[in-house]
Amino acid sequence: MRIDLLEKKILRKTGQAIAEFGMIEDGDRVLVALSGGKDSWTLLHCLEILRRRAPVAFELDAVTVHPGFPGFRTEPLEDYCAARGYRHFVERSQIYEIVEAKRHPGTSYCAFCSRLRRGVLYGIARREGFTKIALGHHADDLIETLLLSQFYTGEIKSMPPVLRAEDGQNVVIRPLCRVFEEDIRAYATVMGFPVVCCGCPVCGVEDQKRKQVKALLRQLETEHPGIKASMLSSLGRVRQGYLMESAAP
Repeated sequence: MRIDLLEKKILRKTGQAIAEFGMIEDGDRVLVALSGGKDSWTLLHCLEILRRRAPVAFELDAVTVHPGFPGFRTEPLEDYCAARGYRHFVERSQIYEIVEAKRHPGTSYCAFCSRLRRGVLYGIARREGFTKIALGHHADDLIETLLLSQFYTGEIKSMPPVLRAEDGQNVVIRPLCRVFEEDIRAYATVMGFPVVCCGCPVCGVEDQKRKQVKALLRQLETEHPGIKASMLSSLGRVRQGYLMESAAP
């Protein structure tokens, strides 16, 4: 697909999601979590394009949370953002030290790190006065999480497009929730975003369950084209009367 058509497709789906779920309002200050991966780069770039076209006025800044992993480099991100006029800053944290010191046997390294990173983002948003935190989770993330929840925790849940944090203040939005990973991967490659490794010591080793679910969905989509889109649609079409709801108070 031509780059202009691919970009138009991603922008259309992102804009539709923002409007459908009321993600961004007039006067919002949006903080994009820029990890340096293909998803967060696509999110930042597309939100900036939409910001310039939007009927509402909002601010857009990006933050890279440095987790303290020895191999993580922020210079490519800083240089790219500076060259293109993106408002960006780096927040150093002690995530690596905390994970190494407090992780219990059997605890997922990725899950623990993710919770700590989210806490850092919440703190930044409160400190700097941001009204929304934008994460780069895409459509595949949502349906993979749905299956992981059903398979391994016995729950029907996923990643909501808009999440109001338990602290009563922070709001997380996922503008790419209707964009599939294959389009993001193709777009990031053509755009030449400086994708960087997070430097995590277990990167590519942990989260085998998600890898298995991703492979399962890839196989199903190959055999039955459109099945992922159907699963994504099902997240907004829940028929509670046909589930096993207990009558007990």
